[in-house]
Amino acid sequence: MLLFVLLVGAFGAEEDTALCEILGSPEFPLLSKEGDITIGGVFSINSQISSPPLTFTDAPEPLKCSRIDFREFHFAQTMMFAIEEINNSSSLLPNISIGYQIFDGCDSNLPSTRAVMGLINGPERTLEKTCSSHLSVHAIVGASESSSAIAMLQISGIFQIPVISHFATCACLSNKKEYPYFFRTIPSDYHQSRALAKLVKHFGWTWVGAVRSDNDYGNNGMATFITAASQEGVCIEYSEAISRTDPSEQVTRVVRVIQSGSARVLVAFLAQGEMEILLEEALKQNLTGLQWVGSESWITAGHLATKGYSRILTGSLGFTLRKSKITGLREFLLQVNPKFWEATFGCSLQSSPHGQTQCSGTERLQDIKNPFTDVSELRISNNVYKAVYAVAYAMHNMLKCGQSGELYNTSGERVYFDENGDPTATYELVNWQRNQAGDIVFVAIGSYDASLPNGKQFTMIGINTTWAAESLERPQSVCSESCLPGFRQAVIKGKPICCFSCIACAAGEISNFSNSAECSRCQLEYWSNEDHSQCVPKVIEFLSYGETMGVLLTAFSLFGASLTLVVSCVFFWFRHTPLVKASNFELSFLLLFSLTLCFLCSLTFIGRPSEWSCMLRHTAFGITFALCMSCILAKTIAVVIAFKAKRPANTVPQCSAPLQRTSVLSCTLLQVLVCLLWLTLAPPFPYKNTAHATERIILECDLGSPIGFWAVLGYIGLLAVLCFILAFLARKLPDNFNEAKFITFSMLIFCAVWVTFIPAYVSSPGKFTVAVEIFAILASSFGLLFCIFAPKCYILLLKPEKNTKKHMMGRN
Repeated sequence: MLLFVLLVGAFGAEEDTALCEILGSPEFPLLSKEGDITIGGVFSINSQISSPPLTFTDAPEPLKCSRIDFREFHFAQTMMFAIEEINNSSSLLPNISIGYQIFDGCDSNLPSTRAVMGLINGPERTLEKTCSSHLSVHAIVGASESSSAIAMLQISGIFQIPVISHFATCACLSNKKEYPYFFRTIPSDYHQSRALAKLVKHFGWTWVGAVRSDNDYGNNGMATFITAASQEGVCIEYSEAISRTDPSEQVTRVVRVIQSGSARVLVAFLAQGEMEILLEEALKQNLTGLQWVGSESWITAGHLATKGYSRILTGSLGFTLRKSKITGLREFLLQVNPKFWEATFGCSLQSSPHGQTQCSGTERLQDIKNPFTDVSELRISNNVYKAVYAVAYAMHNMLKCGQSGELYNTSGERVYFDENGDPTATYELVNWQRNQAGDIVFVAIGSYDASLPNGKQFTMIGINTTWAAESLERPQSVCSESCLPGFRQAVIKGKPICCFSCIACAAGEISNFSNSAECSRCQLEYWSNEDHSQCVPKVIEFLSYGETMGVLLTAFSLFGASLTLVVSCVFFWFRHTPLVKASNFELSFLLLFSLTLCFLCSLTFIGRPSEWSCMLRHTAFGITFALCMSCILAKTIAVVIAFKAKRPANTVPQCSAPLQRTSVLSCTLLQVLVCLLWLTLAPPFPYKNTAHATERIILECDLGSPIGFWAVLGYIGLLAVLCFILAFLARKLPDNFNEAKFITFSMLIFCAVWVTFIPAYVSSPGKFTVAVEIFAILASSFGLLFCIFAPKCYILLLKPEKNTKKHMMGRN
């Protein structure tokens, strides 16, 4: 068998080494050496186990192991090298020799269990001679797999024999209540799984597939990864499990699931055995284009890179332990005698009846590069080396009556265990890249140190990364395309949170980065821009001189004031005529002056509201219209008095003139008093109205006191009603020119305008509120101007023959 070829001559005649006669069986040590202290070792030197047929008539034959694993054999040789190095040391365990017994775990739980029983009791043979004496070990190094380590601990723990594993990473083994005598020189998968979650998140892969070994290693590691990935916002499309004992149909199904999935990143938490089985099927189904993310079990397995798997695995990423150098190890490995050649060179040292090529004897192990002779990637081997030194230092301190000291091996690396028996979790992030020769090399592109604060644990070192299929661009693996700024993610019912639809932010809300989970509302004076990616100041709305409506209203206001001035000029020119004298020249000019102010006061409503303009616009409006109504009221009273008086007509104006001035002044001063109280107690002020329109700010004048505003408006209305009543009563007085008729009509227009103003004012939004108020001012002013002065101007300019005292005093 291959093991015979490997082990014949592994030790020279000068070594006190016993080689089992029954090779390939996990019931007997493959390599052993006696010493004052014995360390046991369990390695999966063979990767396949064959169960003997059970006839139920004969005793079952021992389990047979085959298919040598050069990597595991390398671990066993590293253990032997460390022991030899310690035995040759004068400072560590002086005058005490260390022996060893190394069993083959056959990459399975049952052989590992038999191996630990053999280490404790020795092989149980009753009919034949045993190949080793009954020895008891002081510590055990191994096993490489978590499930095998757990199986061993069920037995070794009873006898309080410490087990130090170099490769068993299951987080469950950190439970000191269940495994109080377990230690390891490799970090727990709890940290590796979290590191892998941060890795996929770092590259923006939020939609990944997962495959694991169906054992303690894979199940526990993947469970931790899924939990950590969920915390990082990464979703798992599928999670499949395979075992090396599964039928081929199961592996085929798993590969089909991977191939049909939409995730372009595959997290493979697999032991080497399951990884090889998966890759074989992946080659058959031509599974390419995936970005592989691997666990430490296979991510630096050199034999996977040398086989035909490289086209599938190029660009793979994963965490592994840092590389180390062990001085003298390569020379020790090359001392294996030529019997090792049969496995290495595929030849036979003796004539073979099966036609196998006979070795020539000129073959050189130095020229061979395989996982056994390769010392360029000493990662797990260094863990074996540290485990042996940990046992040696523990024995050394114990023999020195409990004196403890720092544990260092010959490379100067500190050996440390925490309260759970775990070392500090530090990893190196490696990437599968091709060198100039076209060979796969493992390039360190980052690191992870669990002892650092969160946020500083994972770092990249700036080296270019090779991606899947040697692509120059990082692959994308998302369930849904990223939501651009201005959109938010909306979870699709029945789908993971990584699968979402993108919904535009509502008006007034923004998202200023991609994949926003929600939109944020802008502050009160801000609004979202067109693409809802940022908040911009709201548009401030007010009636300005620059817009069309402002220009038109300004033009009408100036036209009205100009027209009033023209009428004033006409009246001044004809001031000595009977018509002007009959119209009460003084009151007419005062009325025209007040109408001019009414037209001009509308200009104070246009433009950006300020403190002075807000106070001026309403008070100017109230006082000018009060003056106007007072003049009209005085004229109406004068008309009534003129026609009702029993004295001669020429005495009426002389008696009524002081009364007219007094009434005008009194009525106007009363409005001035109301305005002063308003400005003193609660003056109008500029106000940013954000309630009426959400997308803009309406800059308006707050009334300060609505009572003051409606008092001013109500007083004007009272004067208008009095004018209307008196004018209506005097409308049929006998005269060819009865001014009361024109005043009545003007008051009808005035009252109609301001009655319709109230509902329009209340219901108009924004700047249209101001426009309605200006329109009411202009409409009422034009109504008064035309109704009162248009007939007079018509006679003065076009019918001068009627501008006589006789015609004025004529009776119908």
